[in-house]
Amino acid sequence: MSNDVNETLALLMNHRSIRAYKDTPVSQGQLASIVAAGQMASTSSNVQAYSVIAVTDPELKSKLAKLAGNQVYIEQCPVFLVWCADLYRLKKTSEPYLGDTSFEDSTENFIVATVDTTLAAQNAAVAAESLGLGIVYIGGIRNQIAEVSELLGLPELVYPLFGMCIGYPEQEPGLRPRLPMKAVLHMNGYSKEQSVEEAKAYDATTKQYLLERTNGQNDATWSQMMAKRLAEPTRMHMKDFLDSKGFMQQ
Repeated sequence: MSNDVNETLALLMNHRSIRAYKDTPVSQGQLASIVAAGQMASTSSNVQAYSVIAVTDPELKSKLAKLAGNQVYIEQCPVFLVWCADLYRLKKTSEPYLGDTSFEDSTENFIVATVDTTLAAQNAAVAAESLGLGIVYIGGIRNQIAEVSELLGLPELVYPLFGMCIGYPEQEPGLRPRLPMKAVLHMNGYSKEQSVEEAKAYDATTKQYLLERTNGQNDATWSQMMAKRLAEPTRMHMKDFLDSKGFMQQ
């Protein structure tokens, strides 16, 4: 890593997923600043194809926690954000100016909405951490995505991409080691050999990390964990759900 480290880089390099929160509330001012920072993320053609639902109601958080696989920290965090890829707004506001043909349901626009949402959410995550808050992304809201969508009243061309718990940390987990930079950074073209060999070297790092984290109970390597992930069908309902919401029709 470069020696050119500033306050922003230090913050980014210290990211940890937080799964335990204090009772201290997140203020409306903090929430507004976090979402405003998200809105300043890059967006394709200024489409801004996302919406975010801030869930603070305890009963609603409890229902979402169960739908997401009984992840109790959704209930414990002061604010749970549901980040949604949103082409509904684009379609409805454009309709008066459209002719007979439009492509809001194209695969490209699905990608645009998904990327826009992710960029905004990551900006918001960094903003939250800059305020002394912690976050964790919750992909589990896609476990029962139709039920989540119904619960939140999501219309056509809107889907919940992931959730995000926000609150003051009640824990200080260690940093999880990442792949070697050479596994992900390629100069002037993709190197297949470099990508694979550097990832294999990462196995020793992850094995040692897990041994220390679990007091010797787990020594799985990254490759073994990824093989297990690939061998298990995960959220195979997503294609049918997205089709039912009107995405990727063209």
